[in-house]
Amino acid sequence: MQEWIYPVFWLVLVILFVAVEASTVQLVSIWLAAGSLAALIPALLGWSIWAQAGVFVVVAAVCLIFTRPFVKKVLAVKKVNTNADRTIGEVGLVTETIDNTLESGRVMVDGLSWKAKTADGAVLEAGTRVLVKEMEGVTLTVEKAL
Repeated sequence: MQEWIYPVFWLVLVILFVAVEASTVQLVSIWLAAGSLAALIPALLGWSIWAQAGVFVVVAAVCLIFTRPFVKKVLAVKKVNTNADRTIGEVGLVTETIDNTLESGRVMVDGLSWKAKTADGAVLEAGTRVLVKEMEGVTLTVEKAL
């Protein structure tokens, strides 16, 4: 194979990985771009393709191992609690019979009406006091209050 093709190959990979990185919101291929850039140097020096591939793997792995924990910490998406999260642990009143199989039911909690389902699949009649266990979207998962 032509020796000039290897530097071109690594340069194309650098451009490809940088383009992928630029099109995402998280760091997913920057380490591969660094490895490709490092492999370009031995390619220009005429080293074998196996040596180039070795440099690529080692540099990409080292970059990933040493920078991933830092990047993960910096880019960590923190859950932001909303006012609706306050309903968890609150006691409410069933205003419409809760039946998971019919996907029906509403509860009143803190003056607001919420779609509801039971945690154990039990049917709860209107007027039953319930405890809010969790929230999925706009649906509360409840159980009968003691």
